[in-house]
Amino acid sequence: VQLQAFGGGSVQAGESLRLSCATSGGSFSTYGMGWFRQAPGKEREFVAVITWNGGSTSYADSVKGRFFISRDNRKNTVYLQMTNLRPEDTAVYYCAGYRHGTYSRRNPYEYDYWGQGTLVTVSS
Repeated sequence: VQLQAFGGGSVQAGESLRLSCATSGGSFSTYGMGWFRQAPGKEREFVAVITWNGGSTSYADSVKGRFFISRDNRKNTVYLQMTNLRPEDTAVYYCAGYRHGTYSRRNPYEYDYWGQGTLVTVSS
């Protein structure tokens, strides 16, 4: 299973970005999918997760109400819409997937597949 994230870039505080993560191989429609991020000098942290059919989503408190995760199982793609971006959102963003995606998972060790990161830089 391969995951490829894209859509990162440099924006000003208050602006929006949409990240995409395209997958190939495996059974995307059965996977739970998540986004994580890692800022310089910090550990990787959970951002958002969506279950296999999009029926359940969960967010880190730091992004709740500003970020929105969605998926299109016809396109094998998961999205992260980021609004009202803040400088503290600056990080490398990673998409990841786990098998048996019925329940939301926040622990990165429970994820089976990872994509390469895409850098998001937010300036004030």
